[in-house]
Amino acid sequence: MITALWIWFIIINMVGYLVMSEDKRRAQKRRDRVPEKTLFLLAAIGGALGVIIAMYRKRHKTRHLSFRIGIPMLLFMNAVLYGYFIR
Repeated sequence: MITALWIWFIIINMVGYLVMSEDKRRAQKRRDRVPEKTLFLLAAIGGALGVIIAMYRKRHKTRHLSFRIGIPMLLFMNAVLYGYFIR
């Protein structure tokens, strides 16, 4: 069970990072974007760490108050839930 949770943690955070990075790339090329709802969903299901790392490394969505507040809140929620299930 714990191994599966660690695998999920790694994969979902990689996906969150990659999707956020792809949205930044699409924004620069003025192409269709990844919906914000999708980014928040990835963060809510366990990928908040990957999303927030990409957010600040790529300097993407950092001006949006919903992201500056929402993603760290989801990161805290993720940490609590992961901590609960791993202990």
